[in-house]
Amino acid sequence: MHKTFDLPSKKERHKRFGSVPPIKGTKPKNKDEMKDLQNTPNDFLFSINSVGISNVKHPVILHSDLLPSVQTTIGTFSLTTSLTQMSKGINMSRLTELLQKYHEEEGFVLSFEQLRRFTKELAVIMNQTAASIEVTFPWFFERKSPALAKVGLMHADAKISVTYDQETKQFTYVTGLTAAVTTLCPCSKEISEYSAHNQRGYVRIETELYSDSIGEKDWKKILLEAAESNASASLHPVLKRPDEKMVTEKAYENPRFVEDMVRLVAADLYENNDIRAFTVECRNEESIHVHDAVATIKFEKE
Repeated sequence: MHKTFDLPSKKERHKRFGSVPPIKGTKPKNKDEMKDLQNTPNDFLFSINSVGISNVKHPVILHSDLLPSVQTTIGTFSLTTSLTQMSKGINMSRLTELLQKYHEEEGFVLSFEQLRRFTKELAVIMNQTAASIEVTFPWFFERKSPALAKVGLMHADAKISVTYDQETKQFTYVTGLTAAVTTLCPCSKEISEYSAHNQRGYVRIETELYSDSIGEKDWKKILLEAAESNASASLHPVLKRPDEKMVTEKAYENPRFVEDMVRLVAADLYENNDIRAFTVECRNEESIHVHDAVATIKFEKE
């Protein structure tokens, strides 16, 4: 038998737990009558390179050379502009207003073409000399097992950003990808009578491009290939025994230190004529050590 009792009204419950009635305010409620602190002119000592919002999650549309060719994923946005010395602050609500406008008009497509239009329009509506957008997102792609061609979905964490400078009318393009791979220890293979320890490695690549010409290709696939083709072996979502044999033996045939990994990936990026500068990092979650192993290369072609 359920116990029953009489509850006070919801209004009374809220009052009992601390709610109080609103006060009769004296400040204006209409926007035109409110004081705008952000647009109050003065000498505020320094200009600011970038100010805005980050960690904004929003649905985005993604095109890929690997299946699925069109996908909807979740982007995490950073939206910023410059700020002059004579301005106290920016109107941050305009940042998400513009994001919503693009979403309603055509959906937010992660293409260089749309990001160029977005940053240019953002600089104009904010009345600033520079604007930037950065989006990080998970990218999914099909992967077949090496022997039996069993299909499953893999994913990598990707990044794309565009910055617009209104004074020079120039854009800066940056792409990035973090891919998980298998690495097998060359030292372990050399000194052991049999077997060798291996582990999961994470290859993080960030590139600055000469232009958006790489956008005509799938830059995600290019960076993924640079990471995986130089690893001991790739990861797979589905592996049967014949597949596992092939992957294990491939790793044994291609031992890699973290130092080897960053140098080999850097060589691929250096050969890519779309890439002006790059950073490559490999971090191994060591299987027989309590620490991770890490190596990094930063390089500018000019």
